[in-house]
Amino acid sequence: MNIFRLRAYCYPENVAASAMGEDIDAEYVRRGIVCINYTPMPSRGVSDEVRRKYKRIKYEEFLDGHVIVHRFPMIKEGTNIVQKSLKYLLCTIVEYFKGIRAKDIDLMLCSSTPPTQGMLTALVAKQLSRKYGRKVPFVYNLQDIFPDSLVGTGMTRQGSLLWKIGRRMEDYIYRSADRIIVISEDFKRNIMAKGVPEEKIVVVPNWADTDGIYPIERDDNVLFDKYGLERDKFYICYSGTIGHTQNMDLLLDVAKAINGELKDVRFVVIGEGAAKAEVERRIKDEVIDNVILLPFQPYADIASVFSLGDVGLIISKPNVGNNSVPSKTWSYMAAEKPILASFDRDSALSSLIESTGCGIVAEAGRKDELIGAIRKMVADPQLTEKGKQGKDYLVTELDKEKCVKRFVDTLVEAVK
Repeated sequence: MNIFRLRAYCYPENVAASAMGEDIDAEYVRRGIVCINYTPMPSRGVSDEVRRKYKRIKYEEFLDGHVIVHRFPMIKEGTNIVQKSLKYLLCTIVEYFKGIRAKDIDLMLCSSTPPTQGMLTALVAKQLSRKYGRKVPFVYNLQDIFPDSLVGTGMTRQGSLLWKIGRRMEDYIYRSADRIIVISEDFKRNIMAKGVPEEKIVVVPNWADTDGIYPIERDDNVLFDKYGLERDKFYICYSGTIGHTQNMDLLLDVAKAINGELKDVRFVVIGEGAAKAEVERRIKDEVIDNVILLPFQPYADIASVFSLGDVGLIISKPNVGNNSVPSKTWSYMAAEKPILASFDRDSALSSLIESTGCGIVAEAGRKDELIGAIRKMVADPQLTEKGKQGKDYLVTELDKEKCVKRFVDTLVEAVK
């Protein structure tokens, strides 16, 4: 069975949930499946040296040929919306014409970021079906609901031109997909309310790499020495995309507000993204010296990344909680770290944290609530126990093997 993917990003670019992708690739090997990927040369979160290296690499094989990557030249991704849109447009054009020339494809698979990839993949699947004279199924892996997420972050409003375009794209993708994999029951309810038949939808929660992510004692954590971090401070660690959905302004405001009161608290922000330059500017201009900004770390150090903090932070703007479930939640749990969430209280994430007792939730966007939650965590003698409760839930309820099997079963069943 040959799976075909048109991708906006691919290794060595730093993307969310890359560990889950590796787990799925390993399952492909076990089942004799080949996944063929077309992607631009890397540009997001990589150095110029890496860019130069991949100018010469047009074709790669991994896992004994079960994962194949074809690369094509592409401009570097910029930080503003115009530059990003230009890159997405050029990638879409190139990938469409490469896609319709593909041979011996059994299934098209696509993730929902960026949202243009879903429409592109649906169009290519239809063209290949006509070309082959047989159905080429299309499976959509829904990790982010667009344009709902844009409305939630205030980037647009319901009824706007951008929203209308986004809804038309969304409806077309859902109609075209033979199966839609969603990460939660909330996502399932959302798209069913938009007319998607229940029989199309398969719920596969995001899982954590409990083999690769595990607790590392502070004295053994290489990142403290690598970046000169003092081991006697209280660290609140955020690891992931530094984008516009994540409320980095609130994080910086809170860091400034508590700097005089909680002198031993440090915020460590690890990652890349569109808002990183603005975060760097504010830290420098406003002298926010209790915030430490670090780049994405190699996957080999992922256990050290999620073990670094006394607390793992999840933060977003208001009204985003029902449209995204941060995969970093499971990584913090795997490292036995209690979770501090600045998140919508009516979300599945908030319910999970409160029901398992693995952390504290502050209402998204509420500076006073987040400061209060930090005070509680700093003073809480049961922090270690909260982290262990999260790990217990993860091991019991989100078994990696079960989730990976269900994901790949969905692909196989779509072809059958």
